[in-house]
Formats: sequence, structure tokens, C-alpha cells
Amino acid sequence: MEIEDEAWTKAEPEIEALVWRAAQAVLDAHEDIEGNGIVILLADDDSVQTLNRDFRQKDYATNVLSFPSPPNPEGQIGDIALAFGVCRREAIEQGKPLAHHLQHLVAHGVLHLLGYDHQDDVEAEAMETFEREILAGLDIPDPYAEPPFPEG
Repeated sequence: MEIEDEAWTKAEPEIEALVWRAAQAVLDAHEDIEGNGIVILLADDDSVQTLNRDFRQKDYATNVLSFPSPPNPEGQIGDIALAFGVCRREAIEQGKPLAHHLQHLVAHGVLHLLGYDHQDDVEAEAMETFEREILAGLDIPDPYAEPPFPEG
């Protein structure tokens, strides 16, 4: 793991344990995969925007990027990069703890490394169902559930 932006550790002192717990939960559920090498970069928005622009031709920061590795003898399955500002902003907007949102995005990114996608409704539903199962095992509420409406 690479922590490029110290804002991550200031916001979540146990950041490394949170990240690896989420990544390992996905890998444990996929015993059929070969390899488990993942590099996770906890970056700032500018770094993720640069990666998104250079590799996806989309010039904006996004929450998580996944870069699957081709088959290799080292067992490396890919790299993930997360943008602190985007992740924090989304967590606040969604009324979620940053730790929960981060673990959801790590699981989401690892699933992309394993070939899951959400380009159509069928793929999206399959990926979201698996994310819900992984997160439930981490005691994290359904990230796709509608927030409860305030009484009054």
C-alpha cells in the first residue's frame, strides 16, 4: 500500500487495516482466483485526476480507479487508486462514515480487478449484490440502500 496523501491517515488512523480487510474479504470470497497481489494507492484528487486523464481520457478526479494486470507469474492482479477528497465528499453527502465508504470502494475496485463491471443493468446488479454480501461480512450497512427519511 502506498499512502501518498497523509489526509487519509489523519482522517482514519487505522487506514491500512481498513483497506486490507476490505480487499482480503473480496479475495477470500474468490478462492478460484490465482494470485492476490494488489497495490493500493491512497492519493489526493489531483493524482487520481491525472491517472484518470492519462489512462481513461477523462479529465476529472473520481473516487476509485482500477488497473487490472495481465496474467503474470508474480500473482499480481492489479492496482487501485483512491482520491481522498472525492471519497470524503461522497461519504459526507451520503451520510456515511468515511471508513465504510472507503471499504466499499476498495471492495468495488478489487471486484473490477477480478473482472466484474457495471456497464449494463445485469452486470451492475451482479456486482452490487456481491458488494452488499462482502460489506455485510464487514458489518457495513448496504451502501445502495436509500437513507431513511427524517421523521417530522
